[in-house]
Amino acid sequence: MGKTDRPEKGHRRGRSHIRGGRGTVTAVKTEAPTPASPRPDGPEGRRSHPDPVDVYVGRRLRKQRVLLRLSQEQLARAVGVTFQQIQKYERGANRISASRLFDIAKVLGVPISFFFDHIDDDIAGRADAHIPGVAEPTPPPLDGAPSMPSEQLDLIAAYWRLPSDDIRRKALALLRSMAGLKDKKGEPLPDAE
Repeated sequence: MGKTDRPEKGHRRGRSHIRGGRGTVTAVKTEAPTPASPRPDGPEGRRSHPDPVDVYVGRRLRKQRVLLRLSQEQLARAVGVTFQQIQKYERGANRISASRLFDIAKVLGVPISFFFDHIDDDIAGRADAHIPGVAEPTPPPLDGAPSMPSEQLDLIAAYWRLPSDDIRRKALALLRSMAGLKDKKGEPLPDAE
């Protein structure tokens, strides 16, 4: 086949074999160009590895589910999926649609924004997306924490259910004052800002 028989770059090429009187003739047919993928995905549009944002959202989902002492099966039944699907969401292997995230947020008693709170721009791969004054301090991770008594887990769950950061700061200040927490100099700890 000569250079002129080749399809243009980006076109698919298929082969048809036509039997003629003096042997087999190979005809080349071309199809429309395939659109360029906006993301560097693997074969057939599948992602070769989870997006960092999907992993982050999955971790937030898992932490809240564990905090509320829900099994994957219980959460799955409540939102109408299989527990395997919840596992995939928690690993970031599958993306959570907006409507499914809405349902999950309702079951877990958190706003949808909970799943994106405190996301680091570097994790999201969008270092230029930072908006000054919008970032909040990241809560301490629960992974690897020593096992906590039921009351402590209930307290943490209640804290994160408070409707705003301002109310959470005030609740923390109240608890600190009730506990009489003091710094190394014997001064009361300052309110969380």
